[in-house]
Amino acid sequence: EMSEMSERSKQNVAHGLAWSYYVGYLKIVLPRMKKSMEEFCRANPNLLACSKTWKLHILIPLSCDVYDDLEKADSNIQYVTDLTETTLARAGTKKRVYKHSLYAIRDEEHQLWHCAVEYATPLQSLYAMSQDECAAFSREERLEQAKLFYRTLEEILKGSKECADAYRLIAYEEPEEAETHFLSREIMWHLQQEHREEIAVLEGNHLHTPSTALDSAELNLQISVSDLPQPLRTDGF
Repeated sequence: EMSEMSERSKQNVAHGLAWSYYVGYLKIVLPRMKKSMEEFCRANPNLLACSKTWKLHILIPLSCDVYDDLEKADSNIQYVTDLTETTLARAGTKKRVYKHSLYAIRDEEHQLWHCAVEYATPLQSLYAMSQDECAAFSREERLEQAKLFYRTLEEILKGSKECADAYRLIAYEEPEEAETHFLSREIMWHLQQEHREEIAVLEGNHLHTPSTALDSAELNLQISVSDLPQPLRTDGF
């Protein structure tokens, strides 16, 4: 009965991870993001000319394949510096530090675009669970959970006034054949889109540019209600 209740109310891994990520991290750091970017821009006025990019770009690979070093993931991504740290007392840890790294992304014309970017860390947990026999978590279940994680996080953030306009979710499926600069091109698409959005606002126009990236509408089509991820164990344990 408890298992059936969990299935009906969607109390599964992805929902828990999305809410934990939001409450325990994003809700803390995103409201401070604009101020941190403004401080950096005052000291480095030429690096972040487009204010629409003054947000945290969160990478969500549906494969859950997360690199600890973005520079090793793609040589067109180069670390620049860290933004201003936020220090808080948190769950018994005094002076816990939250910080974000600024990267330079090289486009196909060898121009550098700067932004704060990082992976959604809960995806590491999904990947680790799929590698651990105790979790009984298959690769297919991991993919479905990753999709649901993205959809849930997107819904949570859309309803958060504190985090409005301080983030951009970048969900993507990696190509079957490895591409050297796939990740930098994916990030670049979003940065260029933000740049066009800012120009449209300045000119008083409404931008209608179709997205080539994954969005929740696409994911809704890919996952039917009956195909939603199930709890890890349905055998009574």
